[in-house]
Amino acid sequence: MKTRAIILAGGEGTRLGVLTAKRTKPAVPFAGKYRIIDFTLSNCVNSNLFDVMIIAQYRPQSLIEHIGAGGPWDLNREFTGGINIYTPYKSRGSGWFVGTADAVQQNFLFIKRNNPDLILILSGDHIYAMDYSQMVNYHVAKAADLTLATIQVLPNEASRFGIVSHDDDYRVTSFIEKPASPPSNLVNMGVYIFNRQVIGDALWEDHFSQESSHDFGKDILPSLVKAGARVYAYPYHGYWVDVGTVNTYWQAHMDLLSETPALDLYNRKWIIHTRSEEQPPAKIHRNAVVEDSLICDGAIIEAGARINRSVISPGVHIDSGAFIKESIILTNSTIESGATIKRAVIDKQARICENATIGDDCKEELILSMIGKNSVVPSNIQVLPGGMIGTDVCPSDYGSTTVKNGDYIQTRRLPYEL
Repeated sequence: MKTRAIILAGGEGTRLGVLTAKRTKPAVPFAGKYRIIDFTLSNCVNSNLFDVMIIAQYRPQSLIEHIGAGGPWDLNREFTGGINIYTPYKSRGSGWFVGTADAVQQNFLFIKRNNPDLILILSGDHIYAMDYSQMVNYHVAKAADLTLATIQVLPNEASRFGIVSHDDDYRVTSFIEKPASPPSNLVNMGVYIFNRQVIGDALWEDHFSQESSHDFGKDILPSLVKAGARVYAYPYHGYWVDVGTVNTYWQAHMDLLSETPALDLYNRKWIIHTRSEEQPPAKIHRNAVVEDSLICDGAIIEAGARINRSVISPGVHIDSGAFIKESIILTNSTIESGATIKRAVIDKQARICENATIGDDCKEELILSMIGKNSVVPSNIQVLPGGMIGTDVCPSDYGSTTVKNGDYIQTRRLPYEL
């Protein structure tokens, strides 16, 4: 069966705070050297699926630059598939993309080109390792119209997802999108395999429905189940996380730092491919203390610095006497002497000056602090848990030496001044 993978990469990702101020959610850095979308792309090529389309919408430039022609994923092909990125546009008689289904429907002329048998719909903002070819075989064996991947989550997280019920043969009997009181914790992963004719007809019918929000979870899936289509659940039992919030993004990093992580980045049989910047080897000076952490190429950790359960991205410079705990420091940031960072996310090219304090490791509740891209935290400034510094913030933008929970410091400079 000829399968075409469609990756939806339009997420604005407002719940990721400053990390998506200048980039779409799938382009957010993850685990030091990767981007979030690398995991879905790598799943495709590791599953021997080399015909991939990406539908982008919100701030796609960073994503486009990262993917390029698809070389790192062996997707720079012309005759046997390859990768194509479709950026936002307004077609005649239509507006901008309204929902996930509308984004696919407006690009369906390209999707059905060359007559693929199956359409694999994927999200570009999930962290997991999954062999899609096994799901394709399952779909064919069930003679399904639609197969959706399911996973069990913690009961207190179930309301964030679509809830799936099925019979003993795994045929879906009901689908409820994000109910306030979930009847179970078996949820939709956002991985769908459609027969081409089925998805084409469903999208076209949905396009003319004025009551529809034109979303797969809210509209397409429930309507197909209600209409009696052959919809099957594909049970998945591996590691999977939707990094849609700052807390889940942070927790996914902490999961990687456990003694035996559920997601193995070092599995040479399932490589996570990415486009990497050329950096020299990491350098760790004498008397620096590094525990249970990921340290990427180009990082320099000077004598006396202490790092505990943290992810240090490429090109990060950590001065002597700095202390970093349970934090994520993104590319080319500088942490100066005496700075203390606990349970914080620091975006690219930030500078934390001498003796500044970011966050805390209070155990009662997880409350993270965030520092935006290209921002400076001046000496002796204290950013309390829940404080947020936006992008391009400079020392003159601070009105106080303390940034409290709920405070959001933004630059006062005009765009042409940045």
